[in-house]
Amino acid sequence: MMKLAILSTIVASAAAFAPATGVARHTALNAEKSQALPFLPAPANTEGYIGNVGFDPLRVSDYMPMDYLRESELKHGRICMMAWAGFVAVDAGARIYPLPEAYQGLTSVSAHEALVKSGAMGNMLVWFAIMEMVAWIGVSQMLQGSGRAAGDYGLGHQFMGKTDAERDAMKLKELKNGRLAMLAFSGVVTQAVLFDKGFPYM
Repeated sequence: MMKLAILSTIVASAAAFAPATGVARHTALNAEKSQALPFLPAPANTEGYIGNVGFDPLRVSDYMPMDYLRESELKHGRICMMAWAGFVAVDAGARIYPLPEAYQGLTSVSAHEALVKSGAMGNMLVWFAIMEMVAWIGVSQMLQGSGRAAGDYGLGHQFMGKTDAERDAMKLKELKNGRLAMLAFSGVVTQAVLFDKGFPYM
């Protein structure tokens, strides 16, 4: 009886290292590949979304609603488009007058500490928090099936075009510009801090 138990254990252990069946191997090899990362399978939940190139290496779309992720992408992209323009404008000499004496001669990098000391950053934090809380109402309704499109705040529809193709083209342009702006803002801040120089930061 003991010999039979040992033999069963050995066979079971060996079965764990047996290759997968031919059907499973065939399915894995034929899985659609990501356009952006061709060495990874395409994330299924991103299908049907404008601008989808299968870029989701961490598979975040498997765990979070895609509408919420698209809302976040659009919001971050829009913020970075404005942030890049504002950062460069200040370093290129643009100012809003009358300018408080404490803000004289500040660059985009050095302005942070001065604005924290003066309390302006705290005020901005409060207003941004209020805006986020109000915006969450629309996001929450969207996630509950209200039909609201991700990132749609009801502004600028007159510039979107008349046909579905024109509207989709404009949405793709905004998405691509937002993605570029996220990289550009990261780059401009890094360059400005590393070289401690104004525009063009070289």
